[in-house]
Amino acid sequence: MLAYLATKKKFLEDAHIIEDLVRDAVKQNLGLGVGQNEYSSWRNSLGNGMSHIIASPDIPDDAGIAIEYQINKLKNRIDFIVSGRQADGSESIVIIELKQWTSIDYSELPEHVNTFVGQKNRDVVHPSYQARSYASLLEMYNEYVYETPVRITSCAYLHNCPELDVVNDSRYEEALRNTPVFIKGQKKEIVALISDRIKSGDGVELLKRVDASPTKPSLQLADAVTNMLQGKEAFVLIDEQKTVLETIVKTSLQGLKGPKQVVIVKGGPGTGKSVIAINSLSRLMGQRLIARYVTPNAAPRAVFEVKLKSAFKGGEIKELFSGSGNFTGIEANDFDVLIVDEAHRLKLRTQYSKGGDNQIREVIQAAKTSVFFLDEAQKVTWKDIGESFEIEKFARAMGAEIHHLELKSQFRCNGSDGYLTWLDESLGIAEDSGNSFNDANYDFQVFDDPSKLYAEIRKRNKLNNKSRMLAGYCWDWISKKDKLKFDIEFPKFNFRAKWNLESRGSAWIIDPNSIDDIGCIHTSQGLELEYVGVIIGPDFKLIDGCLATEPSGRASTDVSLHGYKKEFKENPELATIKADQIIRNTYRTLMTRGMKGCYIYCTDEQVASYFRDRLAR
Repeated sequence: MLAYLATKKKFLEDAHIIEDLVRDAVKQNLGLGVGQNEYSSWRNSLGNGMSHIIASPDIPDDAGIAIEYQINKLKNRIDFIVSGRQADGSESIVIIELKQWTSIDYSELPEHVNTFVGQKNRDVVHPSYQARSYASLLEMYNEYVYETPVRITSCAYLHNCPELDVVNDSRYEEALRNTPVFIKGQKKEIVALISDRIKSGDGVELLKRVDASPTKPSLQLADAVTNMLQGKEAFVLIDEQKTVLETIVKTSLQGLKGPKQVVIVKGGPGTGKSVIAINSLSRLMGQRLIARYVTPNAAPRAVFEVKLKSAFKGGEIKELFSGSGNFTGIEANDFDVLIVDEAHRLKLRTQYSKGGDNQIREVIQAAKTSVFFLDEAQKVTWKDIGESFEIEKFARAMGAEIHHLELKSQFRCNGSDGYLTWLDESLGIAEDSGNSFNDANYDFQVFDDPSKLYAEIRKRNKLNNKSRMLAGYCWDWISKKDKLKFDIEFPKFNFRAKWNLESRGSAWIIDPNSIDDIGCIHTSQGLELEYVGVIIGPDFKLIDGCLATEPSGRASTDVSLHGYKKEFKENPELATIKADQIIRNTYRTLMTRGMKGCYIYCTDEQVASYFRDRLAR
């Protein structure tokens, strides 16, 4: 959807008040509020920046100029577009990502730089990568663009930045390959790029056609998505998993013409929920439906993006994945299908979105068919609301047909139902029926020395990079601000370690160097390993021989129990029950990440003895 659209000639006439015109257009055409920072950026980037570029006589007067073009249903916006025709008469668009940055440093995150944004230095996506990803979205989703076809060129313009050294560094070679970045003093270079692609006008009409075009995955994208799982054994479906997949596909096709469809798929750890979710995305996108894989947790999305990236040329794979907080204000039925993995982690409202009220309601409203994969025993923070009852409530309110599916066969923990039963009873999640742990196929051990535990996990990891350390979030993340410090230390055992480094991103768990890190519930839920080492902290203690929880044992930097103290003042009994459930669920989740084995170390020796006794009985 277009905010501001004009010819070059009209844009130059408007340049002295362009920030006012764009502000009004964004409010009226996109329905979005405008803050002072954004308003000021338009004055600097458009009135003082692009107007001097566009004034060049080498750019035709009837070239089209678009500002703040909302490119997709999730409201990503392109800063600046110049449109028209090439020398051979074919239609052409130049996308320009505008940045006001003055100084830029390197980032440890791939395809990121570090600069001053929002009152402090932050790691942000390299502007060339951002511009190229927007170009890919047009090429892959805009029916007019890919069927005509329209040539899309992308670049970035950092009009206040005097140095090219960082943004043009070889580490950003992939981002820069087809999307150059220009800085202060490079007016001639950016004019040369635009004038080479735009030789004649008629650009306004072209942009109107693009804006009016349906959004639908191209055949090229559909083929890429269909092929992305080929040869990947980890995504092969078995027995009831295949049945659930086919039911989701069938229901989604019904949702295109009939009433809304809501599918609720329940399954415990290792039943294949995520594998089915990705296969569903592949099948539905292959049929050119507008579908997204959604998770409240960033970690599963990041890992899948890395694993499946090879099937795609541009940044379009990121468009297939979304967080759960992106659907506030989305028009009803804008998506054909939304597939929500880890749905038990959905929140009451989106933290950074104005007007957000309930993520379950927002997802159901935004899609013709919504699929929710959930395990209610994996609700691990105070704000998690994903329950079957809540989903059904909103589905009925919107007249949706509700389908219930269940996955019972589990393939994690070496298929050991005995281990899962024993673990649930040991953690106090299920009633103790006296079950013993007698499954020789699953390797569970209690270590009395965290250094020895870590050494064993390192040994296992050398085989295939599929073993990691995790811990309850009982230690503050002090290394985030001071990289020389360690977060978890046990001087008695000469042990010290850091939480997973922020520089590794959300996909830390598959980073070949991350064996030196320790992950927590927020960076491991929804993922699996072969062997997992878990440090059980002081949020567990033993009272009269029974395993009890201690909320005060959690770190102050952990958001899982944010809200506990307030609710405890209002209703101590309910707050205590809820906190107890969250802590137990957290360790259940951590201790079921390992496919072949789980090794634990407990900071409380009585808790360690408790697990040893249950293991031996």
